Amino acid sequence: MILPINTYSDEVLRRKAKPLKESDAQLEELIGNMLESMRNAEGIGLAAPQVGVSLRLIVVDLSLAEGYEAASPMVVINPHILSVKSFNSMEEGCLSIPDVRGDVVRPSAIQLKYRDRNFEECIGEFDRLTARVLQHEIDHLDGTLFVDRMQRRDRRKIQKELEALSRGEINTNYPVAFHEDSVVK
Repeated sequence: MILPINTYSDEVLRRKAKPLKESDAQLEELIGNMLESMRNAEGIGLAAPQVGVSLRLIVVDLSLAEGYEAASPMVVINPHILSVKSFNSMEEGCLSIPDVRGDVVRPSAIQLKYRDRNFEECIGEFDRLTARVLQHEIDHLDGTLFVDRMQRRDRRKIQKELEALSRGEINTNYPVAFHEDSVVK
């Protein structure tokens, strides 16, 4: 089932998500719905808070990205970054902040401890786009948006677009959840 994506001014995107304790049928259904919703929106990563569920769950599928066509989807539960290496800047966007892009500096490689779809503990090394997408989605689990990581002068350049999103001026080809009570007035 395709779930609506929560947008910029929604308070669920600003909350620290709760860790998962175990896998069950409900979690499997949520994972499937998140993967379907992400693909429907032509995204490459989605965190549970983006679909209104405040849990530490991420899905990633880089197969839409150039050079990553053979990538398999990833399910990442309760992620924790153990170490980082070097930094680089890259333009980012977000399904929760449609049509807004900006440069963000992040570590270019990470070591990540997480649980997979089967709730097995894993430790993996990730670099390049995979590392960036994982960090972007982990930020969602901590209530941080990519625009929060932009340099102040760059953020000022997109302020009008953010204000328009806060007013509900959104045009996407995927369903969004817009909550009137989270509108900035």
